[in-house]
Amino acid sequence: MASNELNPLYRTLVGFDRIASLMDTAARLDAAPGYPPFNVEQVDEDSFRIELAVAGFGEDDLNIEFKQNSLLVTGTRKAAEAQRSYLHRGIAERSFERRFGLADHVRVAGAKLENGLLTIELVRELPEIMKPRKIAIGNVTKAKSQPKVVDAANDETEAA
Repeated sequence: MASNELNPLYRTLVGFDRIASLMDTAARLDAAPGYPPFNVEQVDEDSFRIELAVAGFGEDDLNIEFKQNSLLVTGTRKAAEAQRSYLHRGIAERSFERRFGLADHVRVAGAKLENGLLTIELVRELPEIMKPRKIAIGNVTKAKSQPKVVDAANDETEAA
């Protein structure tokens, strides 16, 4: 999808510039290479997990950075000390950069590397004001009444 196809959205959706921008970004990311392969899993309503297959990479070769609703995972292989002679080389050891756009209030809870699989745990933490709440019917608090004004010459009278 070309960015000029989104021009009607920019004209009619005031204040939704970020959504249109995210759609532009997603369209560009679809053309991104598929290395390394990954899974995105929704564990429960507010928990997510990203798994990347990073065979041949160690913890020192990987970097995870979270900044402004964007998760960046990079892998950089250091040069091997001794040259090896391969008859077949099927395990990719090339450097990579993989970006994930995260929704508001999603943070990285942790990461682990086990058996060539990098697992990143994500948690959505909504502020208390944004959480749904039940409103009881019939419990209306009345506004405070006007204070009484005392006139020195006359008795108490209510303020108008």
